[in-house]
Amino acid sequence: MIKYHHIVKASKYARDVVSGKIDACVYVQQACQRHLNNLEASQKSNYPYKLDKDKAEQACQFAEMMPHTKGKWSGSLLVLEPWQCFIFVNIFGWIRKVDGLRRYRELYAEIPRKNGKSIIGALIGNIMFSIDGEPGAEVFSGATTEKQAHEVFRPAWLMTSKTAGYRNRFAIELSGTEKNPGNLYSMSTASRFEAAVGKPGDGASVHCGLVDEYHEHKDSSLFDCFLTGMGAREQPLLVVITTAGTNTGYPCYAKRKQVVDILSGQKVNEEIFGLVYTLDKDDNWTDYQVWKKANPNYGVSIFEDFLKRQHKSALQEPSKQNILKCKHLNMWSNAGASWLNMVEWERAADPTLNINDFIGKSCFLGLDLASKIDVASLMVLVYNDGSYYLFSNHYIPESRTEGEDNSHYAGWAHQDFLNATPGNRIDFSHIKADIHDFAKKFDLSGEENGGGEVCNDPWNAQQLITELTQEQIACVEVSQTVNMLSEPMKEIEAALKDGKFHHDANPVTTWMFGNVMCRIDKKDNVFPFKEGEQNKIDGAVATITAMNRAMIRKEQTSIPLPIFI
Repeated sequence: MIKYHHIVKASKYARDVVSGKIDACVYVQQACQRHLNNLEASQKSNYPYKLDKDKAEQACQFAEMMPHTKGKWSGSLLVLEPWQCFIFVNIFGWIRKVDGLRRYRELYAEIPRKNGKSIIGALIGNIMFSIDGEPGAEVFSGATTEKQAHEVFRPAWLMTSKTAGYRNRFAIELSGTEKNPGNLYSMSTASRFEAAVGKPGDGASVHCGLVDEYHEHKDSSLFDCFLTGMGAREQPLLVVITTAGTNTGYPCYAKRKQVVDILSGQKVNEEIFGLVYTLDKDDNWTDYQVWKKANPNYGVSIFEDFLKRQHKSALQEPSKQNILKCKHLNMWSNAGASWLNMVEWERAADPTLNINDFIGKSCFLGLDLASKIDVASLMVLVYNDGSYYLFSNHYIPESRTEGEDNSHYAGWAHQDFLNATPGNRIDFSHIKADIHDFAKKFDLSGEENGGGEVCNDPWNAQQLITELTQEQIACVEVSQTVNMLSEPMKEIEAALKDGKFHHDANPVTTWMFGNVMCRIDKKDNVFPFKEGEQNKIDGAVATITAMNRAMIRKEQTSIPLPIFI
């Protein structure tokens, strides 16, 4: 046997993916190319990282000393598939040349159901608990519920209980039973491994935090607790292993976006390793053959007949399509008939956009003031040289940023993506002041004068609109009906597909657009709605409202919209 056969196995997997021999999505291709590039770069003396073959091999060999814990293979030893070797070699093999400590401090792995993701988490947990050599290691398997926390912890506990040599080597004591497993404790290293519901206590010194099904977490409190608890550890590891989710407003989607940007090279973070198994944007999900691409353990732990049944069910029962696409293809959705392809939306993001670069161009302000005690939005839509540019302004009462359930609002407000106005109600004077500022940069004198307009949903806006009109700012009411919103929605979707819609990458806006579901009638008209009170869509509706007027102006002339003087 080749001395470092797991490393050979991992590298061959990477080469086969990059060459196209193994069919994989672009994110997996990028992760493999990153590994191969790292191997080449590590030969240079000034490159700060290298692959420690012994450490990588040790982790893989340990994994294959553990037994399967359920199914027809229960009791037999695990054998790592090439893609699993690829994960273990990267996580445990790459080290810093300067001190020999682990390079990667975070793992984000998005893997569809039935592909053995819980086993990967359990193996990593046991490695970090024992053979990693950290004295007094504290390892936690965390989730939002006790049942979910045990999805990773129970296999780790069972592996330990069934492997006497492992228990003896590290003097491991197990509490609990197979049905209700308790903590793992190593007498030789004073280390412990346990399940954590919610988040561990403030005194925890986390060596490894395992976050299972992160897509279910409404906020990042558990993730953040693990991260802040790692300050006293030299080479901790924070692990997120999850399927895709149904709410892009939850923190998992933001973490996924960070990883995707790292894989594409848009961002650089040498301490995060990510792998996302899904379909490519041009894949037709109804074609069964592409389902293999998203399921790396196809034919091993997830079988052809099972996937074919799911595929058939999705084709025959539209109500099941989104959830099956989400869980078996890692296609994010918002649990309904999602309006936009959020991958296309993310591609249109440009945080460098500056509204001052468009002074004098046609401008339409979409205004949604549906509530004074929740979120309101003022969206600025600029048309220039055949493309649309969107700028975001969102408002919320300061009181709505308080409390654990509103931590996402507090975070956005702290980063200036959301304007928190003092008190328990939105002070519309702040919105009015912002409109005045835009009126100084753009001509808002209305259609008759070739200028832009404030386009408003009539709900709750009467007084503000009256005041603006008296101040010679053109305001146009856009009723929230199918006839008024369907074509603007289609225009936004088409412009996104054509690369002619760009936005300022405001995460509140992204959250709101991701929350938009659409109803389609017999005439192929579409209409926006949201599922659940917590899923706000105000910014999206305001944008659609602005697009209604932008399209009318566009149709009035065959030349680009007029430049204001």
